[in-house]
Amino acid sequence: MNQTAPLAIDVHGLCKSFGKKEVVHNLALQVRTGEIFGFLGPNGSGKTTTIRMLCGLLKPSAGSGTCLGYDIINESLIIKTHVGYMTQRFSLYEDLSIRENLEFIARVYKLKNRTQRINESLDRLKISKERAHQLAGQLSGGWKQRLALAAAMLHEPQLLLLDEPTAGVDPEARRSFWEEIHNLSTQGITTLVSTHYMDEAERCHRLAYIAFGHLLTTGSIPDVIKDAGLHLWIVKGDDLYTLAEKLRLDPAITHVTAFGQTLHVVGTDAAMLEQAIQPYQNNHYQWKQAPAELEDVFIHLVSTAKNNHG
Repeated sequence: MNQTAPLAIDVHGLCKSFGKKEVVHNLALQVRTGEIFGFLGPNGSGKTTTIRMLCGLLKPSAGSGTCLGYDIINESLIIKTHVGYMTQRFSLYEDLSIRENLEFIARVYKLKNRTQRINESLDRLKISKERAHQLAGQLSGGWKQRLALAAAMLHEPQLLLLDEPTAGVDPEARRSFWEEIHNLSTQGITTLVSTHYMDEAERCHRLAYIAFGHLLTTGSIPDVIKDAGLHLWIVKGDDLYTLAEKLRLDPAITHVTAFGQTLHVVGTDAAMLEQAIQPYQNNHYQWKQAPAELEDVFIHLVSTAKNNHG
């Protein structure tokens, strides 16, 4: 990813309220051309609302900015023609065939050479002419995802906005999907993708984490982990559930999380954290200090956000 590439998304002070409820508060995002940008946060955090504002489907209550150089408020209609948007749920017509769905999208965008565009799209999907007549509703989750991406790419957008595109899709299909996203990135296509999967977050060039409508952190993965300032101890042993309950009572420990046969014990002050775990450093438990991981950071961020904004 070119660090000097122009900004595909550049928004500041973005807010959105529905009645008295503010869903997005004072959000700023900058995404460079060709970048794969991860957009993370718990359910209800404001991710979908933000994406819909970026692609011109929702008007911000406040704020300003550009998407592909176009003003997100005054030029939203133009933005729609240059952006490919995949919703959380499969939004194509299940009672139409694969080809019929693509033909419908082609007509919506008033594309020239529709038949050629659709055939090229089917070739990229590796769909035979015979299978192109299969109803979309009969496809597996992975194939529905591939069809949705093909539909989003049919008008050759410069920016993809993908809202949890791999939810409910098996690991092999998710891997194929991400290989295609990275291939598109090498062609200069920008992708902003929301996801709950940590392995997908780690595939992004940079990312942002949002909770309760507030942007909590943004940057590359090493920067996000470093900026969190967390210290981690991993412990193994018997009856970890009881140990976790005891550790959670100590204010020096910000959170304790089960990871398989271990616990991740995290704090922001190294000395105080070591003092807190010292009584349990005995023959019943094996402790190991380790660098904080991305998931540790996000658990810490959402816990902090609950205290501040929840």
